[in-house]
Amino acid sequence: MRQQEIDIICGEVQTRLPEEEKTVRLFHGPGGRFPGLEDVAIDLHPHLAVITLYRDRDEYWIQQLLNSLLALNKERFFCVLLQRRDGPRTTNRVLQGELPERARAVEDGFRYRLRLQDAAQNLGFFGDMRLERQQVRQMAAGKKVLNLFAYTCSFSVAAVAGGAKQVVNLDMNRGALTVGRENHRDNNLDPRSVSFLAHDLFSSWGKLKKLGPFDLIILDPPAAQGKSFTAERHWPKLLRRSAELLAPGGEMLAALNAPHLDRPWLREIIAEETPQLEISCEPEPPEEFAAADPDRGLKLYWMKNKD
Repeated sequence: MRQQEIDIICGEVQTRLPEEEKTVRLFHGPGGRFPGLEDVAIDLHPHLAVITLYRDRDEYWIQQLLNSLLALNKERFFCVLLQRRDGPRTTNRVLQGELPERARAVEDGFRYRLRLQDAAQNLGFFGDMRLERQQVRQMAAGKKVLNLFAYTCSFSVAAVAGGAKQVVNLDMNRGALTVGRENHRDNNLDPRSVSFLAHDLFSSWGKLKKLGPFDLIILDPPAAQGKSFTAERHWPKLLRRSAELLAPGGEMLAALNAPHLDRPWLREIIAEETPQLEISCEPEPPEEFAAADPDRGLKLYWMKNKD
């Protein structure tokens, strides 16, 4: 069984190894397309591969996987980081090589800093939003953009690169916003039209109203963020208050990544809380992040203000 699992993983990895240096999801177990391997994800960045485990795997299995990856392409796996998320605390451990001094995700020619410190549960970049970043870049010219739950501000990078007039990033995590500032500098983007607000969103609506209205609003919250945000409790208010900040004809992206909440759940809330909005598009995530059951995968909705 062990070897069969390793063979399945490496077979998928081999088909997805890119020729150029860029960020790619090589294996997406959480999508449920590989029964028994829902706990395994593998990402490749320039000079760094990251194996993420969501349940306990013994050291022998981990070493088997590492050896098989090295046998596939030792050059691309010369540095391998293991992230274990199977316990109360996330841990990161180098399995192979040395961590690059400045680790970056690279997508469509843009660079994003990775947070590799031991305590970081999220490395600072989410590849499943690649197509939506492309969309934001294409539609941002001349617009005022509000990026909520901005984290390390990859959507802001996309918006500024696309010619946005102004971008407001808001997130409670001051350290993540600092990385976001650096992401703009690393991509030679003018930061003068960009704000980085380290605030609690649900006590900041008044401030945001003064800064608005906004032509484009991005809602990409975590499924849960301690007591400050849970999808079930806060999505209705999040949609309702965000819609109040949207300019006439403005557009909004809503992203829900909570396996226990399905598409009809979010569609119903959109209809109830924001009747002034109409769903204009329901895109699928990138193919490499596809889920066997779409309701358990990433849910995306583009909406437009009918006013």
